[in-house]
Amino acid sequence: MNKLKFALKNLAVLALIISSFIACDKDFASVGADVIGENNFNTNSTKEYPVIAYTNPLQPVQTNNLPLNYLGAFNDVTYGLTTASFVSQLSANLYDPDFGENATIDSVVLSVPYFSRRTEISSEGESTFELDSIFGSDPITLELFENRFFLNSIDPYSEFDTPLRYFSNTSTSNGAISSDLLASDLYRIPLAADQPPLTSFVPSSQEIELWDEDDEVTDRLAPALRVKLDPNYWKEKILEKEGQTELSNANNFNNYFRGIYFKATALNNKGTMALLNFGSSSANITIYYSKDSATDSDERIQTTYILTFSGNRVNFFENQFNVSIPNGNTSEGDELLYLKGPAGSNAVVDILKSGDYEYGFSPEFMAFKNDFVETDDEGKYVKSKRLINEANLVFYVKQENVLGQEPQRVYLYDLNNGTPLSDYYFDITNNTAPAYSKAQHLGILQREGNVSDGQGIKYKIRITEHINNLLLRDSTNVKLGLAVSGNVNLENSLSQYKVQSSNDDIVKTIPVSAILSPRGTVLYGNNTTDETKKLQLEIFYTCIKTDDDCE
Repeated sequence: MNKLKFALKNLAVLALIISSFIACDKDFASVGADVIGENNFNTNSTKEYPVIAYTNPLQPVQTNNLPLNYLGAFNDVTYGLTTASFVSQLSANLYDPDFGENATIDSVVLSVPYFSRRTEISSEGESTFELDSIFGSDPITLELFENRFFLNSIDPYSEFDTPLRYFSNTSTSNGAISSDLLASDLYRIPLAADQPPLTSFVPSSQEIELWDEDDEVTDRLAPALRVKLDPNYWKEKILEKEGQTELSNANNFNNYFRGIYFKATALNNKGTMALLNFGSSSANITIYYSKDSATDSDERIQTTYILTFSGNRVNFFENQFNVSIPNGNTSEGDELLYLKGPAGSNAVVDILKSGDYEYGFSPEFMAFKNDFVETDDEGKYVKSKRLINEANLVFYVKQENVLGQEPQRVYLYDLNNGTPLSDYYFDITNNTAPAYSKAQHLGILQREGNVSDGQGIKYKIRITEHINNLLLRDSTNVKLGLAVSGNVNLENSLSQYKVQSSNDDIVKTIPVSAILSPRGTVLYGNNTTDETKKLQLEIFYTCIKTDDDCE
């Protein structure tokens, strides 16, 4: 009996504990409903706000010391032909060299690796590669010249504290570069006798095999622009200058041998353009030579003298557009936005009329701000009324105007300061696959059928943090720039490059990733009559339903 009473007592205690948990849970749910329940909050509200956007044709852009360089010709089916040539100073791996007794050149090889990835390797060790960053597939003519124009690092007309800028139209900050100095036949660098003329050059994805005298493979190299040069030229230019001032130090060498000019020419208005890393140590001119052994008179020693493409490097672009890029309507915006790299055009995006107004805000911007926050008499933030869940600019592709090879990415940035928006830094950086980096902020081109060669539909650019900065932190409502992009990761660490002149005084610089993209596109602007494609600021927000202004 006592055991039964004890059991019933324990059961009653357990029931009391369970009922108390249930009561607490009911109380919590009731309190939560009063605070965040669906009867008090609207979480599915959307508004659209006006944006002014217009095309800005670019004048020549600064191209010295880019992180990467283009070489070749690319015919964009929408815009037309762009030809990229290249000039670079050289640096030696050793100054004041001693080439040894009876030095003779065995061969001279110019090599610049392509961007490539290995896709297969056979049981015999042979690799199959796929090239990356190659645009087009038709042959070009490629010529090599000894550059006779001195590439100065410092502007000689300054106080010797200003770097000299070089621009895409073969000019500098203080004058034009003579084409005769870049590509005079007197200074043409000949190819080796057994090297076929580069009059039908196309980048090859073939693995490069090196052989010895017994026809055995000694090494396998990734695909590269690899050209044999005339040993006699380099014998006279380098080996015979041993012990003379020309090779004694870097300054003397740069004045003596001013670099190599790579001149590309399209064939039949077609071609191929390759993105190359001339700054890599693997990009070089290697002089293979033999000399007498210092210890054995019957022995010859094989060695090398290496010249790398360091110092000043400059890209030159020649655009032969079949589309006339219009000057934009800065007050009302454009029907269409024309974006083209590398020295083509970008767009200016003006959200809610930035500019000089009372308190620094336009009436349109203050009306927008008062939709979401309470402000004081000076338009400064006091408290929030609505929560922004997401803010987007959606740029639709004018599909009839874009016929293929559209840029995968576009880049939106602070035009006033030449810097990324705050959303850029909140997004994930993908260094392994830059084509997919910062994808939440700088949306990847959405294509029909979600396939890589599908027709482009739109780019959705998320600017939630930027808009919150305007509303909650009273940031300045700056104009934004929009440009094509070859690699959005580059904008994280590199300053923008100068524009020589501009139709819009505010556009003084251009993102480096826009210079490194030969592609172009045409997008709908804010002034289109097609309301389904019209550029607007799209806001998704949450507000309290008890607020009379809430919609």
